[in-house]
Amino acid sequence: MKQLVQSARTGRLALRDVPEPKVRPGHVLVRTRSSLISAGTERMVVAFARKSLVGKAQARPDLVRKVLEKVKRDGPVAAARAVWARLDEPLPLGYSAAGEVVAVGAGLEGGFRVGERVAVAGAGLANHAEVNVVPGNLAASVPSDVTDEEACFGTLIAIAMHAVRNTGAGLGDVVGVVGVGLVGQLASQLLALGGARVIAIDRSADRLALARRLGAEIALDPADLGLDAAVKSVTGGRGCDAVLIAAATDSSEPFATAARIARDRARVAVVGLTGTAFPYQDFMKKELSIVVSRSYGPGRYDRDYEERGIKYPEGWVRWTETENLKEGLRLMSPACPRRLDVKSLITHRFPADEANAAYDLITGAEPQLGVVLLYPEKPSKVIEAAFPAARTVAAGACVLGVIGAGAFARSALLPELKRMSRVTLDTLVTQRGTSAEHGREMFGFARASSDEKDVLENPRINAVLVATRHDSHADLAARALAAGKPVLVEKPLALTLQDINRVVEARNASAAFFQVGFNRRYAPLARALKERLLAIPGAKSLLLRVNAGALPADHWTRQPDSGGGRILGEVCHFVDLARFLVGDAIQSVHAESAAAETGSVEDVSIAIRFRDRSLATIIYTALGDPSFPKERIEAYAGGSAFALDDFRTLTSVEQGRTAVDKSSKDKGIAAALAAFVDAVISGGPPPVDEAELIETSAATVAVMESLRSGERVDL
Repeated sequence: MKQLVQSARTGRLALRDVPEPKVRPGHVLVRTRSSLISAGTERMVVAFARKSLVGKAQARPDLVRKVLEKVKRDGPVAAARAVWARLDEPLPLGYSAAGEVVAVGAGLEGGFRVGERVAVAGAGLANHAEVNVVPGNLAASVPSDVTDEEACFGTLIAIAMHAVRNTGAGLGDVVGVVGVGLVGQLASQLLALGGARVIAIDRSADRLALARRLGAEIALDPADLGLDAAVKSVTGGRGCDAVLIAAATDSSEPFATAARIARDRARVAVVGLTGTAFPYQDFMKKELSIVVSRSYGPGRYDRDYEERGIKYPEGWVRWTETENLKEGLRLMSPACPRRLDVKSLITHRFPADEANAAYDLITGAEPQLGVVLLYPEKPSKVIEAAFPAARTVAAGACVLGVIGAGAFARSALLPELKRMSRVTLDTLVTQRGTSAEHGREMFGFARASSDEKDVLENPRINAVLVATRHDSHADLAARALAAGKPVLVEKPLALTLQDINRVVEARNASAAFFQVGFNRRYAPLARALKERLLAIPGAKSLLLRVNAGALPADHWTRQPDSGGGRILGEVCHFVDLARFLVGDAIQSVHAESAAAETGSVEDVSIAIRFRDRSLATIIYTALGDPSFPKERIEAYAGGSAFALDDFRTLTSVEQGRTAVDKSSKDKGIAAALAAFVDAVISGGPPPVDEAELIETSAATVAVMESLRSGERVDL
């Protein structure tokens, strides 16, 4: 992998190829998508490294004292070797990034999952590197509607948030923010969001204008003669209730300004490095308090908290560095009525392999604020499928093991399977033994269990049905294939591209096949519609409208850790149905979403382009009245028009003549199960081209990518 490092001796920056780190217990391994260069902090680090040895000694007399102590203790030769060894050690740069979890260490199971997007923090941890390994307490999940380049501000927001908390500011308090660089801008917004009135103070007219646009009530230069009058006017002559100093300067001017504008017994919070000499008389007369903010919050610099994952009692420490990071990410979500705006703070973006140019920028004279490094996503495509022909042993019956028995399995799948004479229901596995035993009695299974190994490792069982919650589908499917058992996986196949690839890898190494529960392609009227479309040469145009109805915000399908949200969990049905009806490969998807009022997005419009130039639009919404018909598919081709309404009626209009086919509301569940059973008994081939199922699953994951990026995603 590539990582940006700096020589402590020469100050030179280099993008090096270094071995990828490995996940450790209590840590997550994260593939970086974006990282933020904090100009103030990182400019200081780079400038120090570029100093001569004498310059370094002048800048850090504390280190000189340590060297002199070592000379006395160990002699000059040993001291010189130690100094040069330290200077030769490459310095990793960066401490605020966002990316995708690729591995979860022991002890964090359930806290994070592979494929989840996270923001990560920590100097020497959240580096400008393609892959980072970060303790669990320095990582937080990113809301689905927050982009990667927004999420990489997470650490800076936590720093600003902790500083704001240290001011003690409340509703209606007037707070002066001295220095509105990156942290100061964030602090100003957070104060305004919390109901405080902000006076922004800075030398830069551009930064003052930005601060005013983002919520500051007054924005002035400290040298402006009107500053004192403005403070008096806003505060009724009292002065600011608190002052937050976020200026990166060697000067002590920020303290002098704080003394000027603060009221009696106000609090002055300092974040970042500034000159520390302060006007004693002015501070004493007003009895001002100074608090120096501890970076991201409680837990910072505590190795037990950060490295060992030991938590603080919430009753005593509510807002740790972890909670500050989480709250900052939440506040960036468009779902918030008033949100934290970080996009306005981004002035420059660079590909990660042009990091040297980015650092030249922040150490030069050109104005800048938020400088973001962007990393290519890996993997960006499904790995190559090389499925061997499915050849399992033909048998006279399908001996089935079922993992999972939720509401859909109990109401739709298991009753159908119970009616099939060629199916032997061998073992039912659920998480709770009581529900497994209840299901065994209800549907006639021979055995009940709470351990999936009793299905996957059972030689009697020659087929598997996976009907668990969505986050476990890919894992169980891959394990069934590895055991040589054909597997029917309820939709979705997987929630991430990585999990799709895991199934592909398992199938590449197995003679068993898989099928996904995309039952609508088996509905009688859907099949009739496909036949009529295939008889018409040329491109097709489809509209699939789904009035899905609202679900409670806490419903499991809407949770990112278990259900993945309704787009991945339900819209996949209609992506697959469009692919089935068109009969050609998907080339690209482009998606737009309505604002998510609560929880994950569930209102989308998706444009799909096919290889033969056909088009499909899927409109999926939870905003409608549930008494209105749920699903309508319209199809247009070669001068003909078709409408399929709730799988009950198919209206065909061709050459001016209208025909109507009717059916019971059959969505193809029984036919899909029967096709799987037939293939198991005959030993293959699979009922549906497995590469097509991978394609539609990958296209659904691409919908989420398009929602995040706002761009078309090519498959």
